[in-house]
Amino acid sequence: MTRLLLLEGNPADRRAVARERGVRWSSEIYAETIAAHFPDLALDVAFGADPGEGLPDGRDWTDYAGLVVTGSALHAYDSDEAVTGQIALMVAAAERGLPVFGSCWGLQIAVVAAGGEVARSARGREVGIARKIALTEAGRAHPMFAQKGAVFDAPCIHYDEVTRLPDNATLLAGNGHSAVQAALIPLGRSTVWAVQYHPEFDLAQIAQLNRLDQDEMVAQGFFADRAAIAAHNAKLEALHADRTRADLAWQLGVDADVLDDRRRAAEIIAWIEHEVLGRG
Repeated sequence: MTRLLLLEGNPADRRAVARERGVRWSSEIYAETIAAHFPDLALDVAFGADPGEGLPDGRDWTDYAGLVVTGSALHAYDSDEAVTGQIALMVAAAERGLPVFGSCWGLQIAVVAAGGEVARSARGREVGIARKIALTEAGRAHPMFAQKGAVFDAPCIHYDEVTRLPDNATLLAGNGHSAVQAALIPLGRSTVWAVQYHPEFDLAQIAQLNRLDQDEMVAQGFFADRAAIAAHNAKLEALHADRTRADLAWQLGVDADVLDDRRRAAEIIAWIEHEVLGRG
């Protein structure tokens, strides 16, 4: 059976808070997304942000056909063990030639591992929906975006961004908030397919993250108060439950880029089809 390893980006304390507030961990939403399109794949989780954690017990790299690096609330430019341990795991996978896919945190630690730079975004947090992500010429030609338009929207949440790509990287997409929204990062014997946004997120996950960080969302001016967050989340969750609600789609400013599960997750699907299953 083909087996993938999901590297959970968040440490135990962050996961505990998420659980208390009914928010799925990064690896949980990734597992749900992959299983929806590839039910025959086996999925393991590595909690690389936790002290002393590496590969799941009884496993080694030969058990895996690929590595997926999830999002995280950590910062790729920090030197904490929670950060450096995850970078080491990604490098170990890449040195063995395993295909690697990363979203948000996954892009950022791939960039740092390959010699690029990540910093706090000068434009603040990009959250909810990343608008008008535009493919470069290289992006339009790459199989990761075969099912995407030249310009599209995608779920997102990040404070940090790539400020300098490694010299050998290829820029695939950017938008008005972050110049690097997708890139290919050569690392070891592999090339990391990575995006800054979250193709694994559904509308329900956006609502859950709004609840998780609701005080920050109010303080940063995204919402007037908690009541406004609750009203917005109600629309997100209602549209998640019924994608035919054209009224809610219009009010939230989303279309098939986000509402069609296969189109939204097209980058992950393409990576699995081309880099994981296609290698056989």
